[in-house]
Amino acid sequence: MARVTEPLALYIHWPFCASKCPYCAFNSHVREAGVDHARFAAALRAELALEGARVGRRPLASIFFGGGTPSLMLPETVAALIADATALFEPTPDIEITLEANPTSVELGKLRAFRAAGVNRISLGVQALSADALRFLGRRHDAGEAVAALELARTTFPRVSFDMIYARPGQGDAAWRAELRQALALAADHLSLYQLTIEPGTQFATRHARGDFALPEGDEAAGLYHATAEEAARFGLAPYEVSNYARPGAESRHNLAYWRYGDYLGIGPGAHQRLLVAGAMIATRRHRGPEEWAARVERDGHGTAEETTLTPQDRGREALLMGLRLVEGVQPSRIEARSGLAFAQTVDPAMLAACLDEGYLEWRGEMLRATDEGRLRLDALLPALLR
Repeated sequence: MARVTEPLALYIHWPFCASKCPYCAFNSHVREAGVDHARFAAALRAELALEGARVGRRPLASIFFGGGTPSLMLPETVAALIADATALFEPTPDIEITLEANPTSVELGKLRAFRAAGVNRISLGVQALSADALRFLGRRHDAGEAVAALELARTTFPRVSFDMIYARPGQGDAAWRAELRQALALAADHLSLYQLTIEPGTQFATRHARGDFALPEGDEAAGLYHATAEEAARFGLAPYEVSNYARPGAESRHNLAYWRYGDYLGIGPGAHQRLLVAGAMIATRRHRGPEEWAARVERDGHGTAEETTLTPQDRGREALLMGLRLVEGVQPSRIEARSGLAFAQTVDPAMLAACLDEGYLEWRGEMLRATDEGRLRLDALLPALLR
């Protein structure tokens, strides 16, 4: 069999949080009685070892510790997983190793230890710099801690990203611009800005349904989106994906692997992975429950809940769904290579023509891309565009 040379991305999920944010629909869990760090570290390392043996010694371009709250991990666990991954695979010379952290005092005290462990990119969950907004979002840090975190991150890591949430209740254009400028002035080469949405099963879903608060919608929300791009541009950050902005060269290489529909491994409770093996795309999902996942790893060497072979049509759909989120767009030949289908078998030709005519999509060289207005409407356009 020919050796696969396209680099892998590796995602490692730490499922535990100190508290559950009311807007969060991610696989995160609070354990009041504490977390058995030794057990979960051993399980993560065991599952990684099994996947490494299955996949073979492929190039590895990125590692991403996500959650949950991975900055609640022990730094020695992070160091061990990085050492395992870079032994099992061939790390690229510029391997990107990201860890998500919150700006609480407990987590800030560990940043230098994470840097020593090998993390070279930190992603801070700032979310807001307004005291009222932080309380509304259920965050455990205040604005002062957020500012301190950004300043410490800038002096500790070569690359810094942070998240903020906009389109909050009552949020106006001027207030959002001022808040965003304050954050951008502190530290960042990368910024993830998410419009607040109501996710099923969250505390916010219950509160929103009973009318406790309303969110900006329509033109108001679109105005905040455009304001975001304008303020980011003032600091040299350009949009490269629907919700992500970066200085040139500072784009998240790990997330680009998802959006460009590359191969990635997913380790830990609830993690997903996609691997193209001998022409077949294997989709894997781990068990979501942390303790059940750990028990399965201890019994079987992995915590897989489901493993399926995606159809060529599914692969074409996924590649197009992900690729059109990028400002660069998607190359039909990439979709064809990853799906085994002709591009014309992936899209509805009449809808594609309509989107091009309306100015929502455009061809730029060999790339099909969404325009600025098209990216605002992607959620509505994509279901109609796909065959």
